[in-house]
Amino acid sequence: MKELALSEELGEEIRKIYEAMESEYDEVAKALNFSCNNCPDNCCDSYFLHHTYTEWAYLWKGFRELDKAIQQELMARSQQYLLECAKAEAKGERPQVMCPLIDDGRCSVYAHRLMVCRTHGVPASMRRPDGQTLRFPGCFRCQGIVKKKFVHDSQAPHVERTPLLQRLVAVERKLMGEKLHLYPRVK
Repeated sequence: MKELALSEELGEEIRKIYEAMESEYDEVAKALNFSCNNCPDNCCDSYFLHHTYTEWAYLWKGFRELDKAIQQELMARSQQYLLECAKAEAKGERPQVMCPLIDDGRCSVYAHRLMVCRTHGVPASMRRPDGQTLRFPGCFRCQGIVKKKFVHDSQAPHVERTPLLQRLVAVERKLMGEKLHLYPRVK
């Protein structure tokens, strides 16, 4: 994807949205006594496709703050990542390739990582514009904790993503303007 420039004002707004996401995530994780520490899985090899132009612009901002040599290494890894994903898709498989931004088990742009990287793990819900509520049970480890603690998973605390996503949409509209619908969906 071509790099997008994010104004200082919009960058600050996305930082605040992400901060709120992390705060709500931390509250639910604490209530469930959930942690990613020592997890046998790594969600950084999950094939997530739902991102916004705003998230990409914020990710690019973090990327540009890295040393040039690191940027070059990450770009090379990104090219390899795309090839590996294309190979899996050509075989009709869902790619499971480590994110090219991971370096020694840590995200190189952690403070600027995408929303999905910030919300994966704990139970969450989201109300769609048509009123339907979607529920996400959390990762396999979190689902195990919920099954032990609650009779039904709907009793477990969860992150309500809707207000945060509405804020993200508002930033997206400011960044992309009224012609947002003319641009291809981010994948």
